[in-house]
Amino acid sequence: MSPSITIAVANLKGGSTKTTTAAFVLHALAQAGLSVLGVDADGENESLLAWSEAGEWTVPVIGLPVSDLHRKLPGIAGDRYEAIVIDTPPMKERLGVVASAVRAATHVLVPMAPTGMEYSRLPAIRELVDEASALSAGDPPQLAVALTRTVANAASTEVYRELLTADGVRVLNPTVGRLERYAQAFGLPIDNAAVTAYGDIAAELISVPVAP
Repeated sequence: MSPSITIAVANLKGGSTKTTTAAFVLHALAQAGLSVLGVDADGENESLLAWSEAGEWTVPVIGLPVSDLHRKLPGIAGDRYEAIVIDTPPMKERLGVVASAVRAATHVLVPMAPTGMEYSRLPAIRELVDEASALSAGDPPQLAVALTRTVANAASTEVYRELLTADGVRVLNPTVGRLERYAQAFGLPIDNAAVTAYGDIAAELISVPVAP
């Protein structure tokens, strides 16, 4: 059994809810019945590892903050997992590590708030995905944006969904609200991920096939 889905959660800078997204998607996939592995590729912060230890998670998380992650991960994970979620460092700080994680991925998930600043960062991520895909012998990863930290009834959410779609970027249907349950979740167990917006994101990602 090789992983049916490997998700690299990526963004240009820190503070973009990468770790929160990785943690909840990881648990949502586990709660959907998949055998899962979390990978913390951010050697500077190790947020996913720290959260897994503080929250006493039952899902395994390993640290792998290396620029040849795409070579090492298959040997480490073996055939034991159906899904792998990689929490990457900020691209601006550890470009090589993120590029390697993208090469290992079937899907690249970009959490993005519907703001002009975060929208302006996306071209750099798309360029990295294109470059990493060109180096990979396998199929290119599928890029998807998840709109996070949204405000209820705010017009900005749909404005940026339309802009991204016009740019040819896949935007997942679920949106993640700016909620205290996510902002204060670090260090706690995650018991209900499948019934959150992140659970819907995980379900939609599973339904996105790898390119033939």
